[in-house]
Amino acid sequence: MPIQSGGLRVGVVGVGYWGSRHVRVLRSTTGVTAVIAVDQRFTRIDDGPQEVDHGVAAYADIDDALPHVDALIIATPPATHASLGQKAIAAGKHVLIEKPLATTTDTARSLVEAADAAGVILMPGHTFEHNAAVHKLRDLVRGGHLGRLFYLDCARLNLGLYQSDVNVILDLASHDISITNFVLASQPTTVTAWGSRHVHPEHEDVAYLRLDYADLGVRANIHVSWLDPHKVRRITAVGSKRMVVYNDLADGERIRVHDKSAVPPDDGDGPLSQIAYHLGDVVSPFVPFAEPIAVQDQHFVDCIINGSRPSVDGRSGLAVVQALECAQISLREQRPVALAEVPQGGGGAPPAAGVTLTGTPVD
Repeated sequence: MPIQSGGLRVGVVGVGYWGSRHVRVLRSTTGVTAVIAVDQRFTRIDDGPQEVDHGVAAYADIDDALPHVDALIIATPPATHASLGQKAIAAGKHVLIEKPLATTTDTARSLVEAADAAGVILMPGHTFEHNAAVHKLRDLVRGGHLGRLFYLDCARLNLGLYQSDVNVILDLASHDISITNFVLASQPTTVTAWGSRHVHPEHEDVAYLRLDYADLGVRANIHVSWLDPHKVRRITAVGSKRMVVYNDLADGERIRVHDKSAVPPDDGDGPLSQIAYHLGDVVSPFVPFAEPIAVQDQHFVDCIINGSRPSVDGRSGLAVVQALECAQISLREQRPVALAEVPQGGGGAPPAAGVTLTGTPVD
């Protein structure tokens, strides 16, 4: 359902740490003629909107905002994503929902099915799939530059920010699951998770995940934490010929290719003492920088205007939610969980009544 003329009016639901970034980039996004902020912290003035910034109208309630928007970006707490997304889709609005798309496979699948039926675009907020450095990592892995890929190792650590409605897996691991799915062009077949509650009484604040991609013979290890003295955003890919480190916090050298490897004995079964080590150069290829959230939001708008399918669509979000649900089951039952075990039914979104529209920090 492309927009014929006049540009887009885009609303942002939940104007917290991350939602406010969407508001900022949308104001300079090509094809957007109006940005509308929706957050329950905004008070109503004579049943009309207030202006929270230059040219940005604001509503306290999504129902009041819906008649004035063509598309919505939902950046509220994860437990509200499915219900708010369903409400927007039912009103015929295109929707981008911040990660995770939903908190269960059933509700994520319901969003995908509803968007398909309504003929609207549904995108998950997988920001790193719009990151040029992640695209370079994908090209190095899929192009065979590392040789046979052995494994991926991901670390996403910081001190906080503690969330009130989800654990550290749902908050942070969704990023690394989306990246590994994207880089490998596959989905994990089995997920194993371990976690601990050190500070938060209800939700795990430190966790480890192992994703098995049986079709590729590759594993991805993910470490996420709200309880670490250092902020870390790093992925290491190790192959038979080379290794590459993607460090999202490294200015200017986010990708470093290490010409290093361990070389087995010629006969394949000699003693470990016969293993040789190849030590070559470290190269940092040039990766042009563009703010990923701006790239993502521009792509969302372009797809709506042109009626094209997003490169990262609702099914990508569903695949991440499936892996997250497997991780939650694994935490409870302390065993590996196959994706085939996750319910595949349509399910239904939780009721919209009582949900919060206040944005929360997302990283």
